[in-house]
Amino acid sequence: MNIGYIALTFSGKELELQVCKSAAGFYVGTMDPMLGPVSRESVEYYRTNDEAHSALINNTFTQREYP
Repeated sequence: MNIGYIALTFSGKELELQVCKSAAGFYVGTMDPMLGPVSRESVEYYRTNDEAHSALINNTFTQREYP
């Protein structure tokens, strides 16, 4: 399981990386089942879910260092 660096560092939550969606597009981030989105981990936004999923699986996204 890949844990979100920003989620862990800034909220203390060990949350699994997943593909998330916002108005800006798809991104690699974390979600809390009770609270919803917690962190955007990728610098990039992707046009499609498939592109974001590929970046997550292949670890080709750029990790953000700060929220």
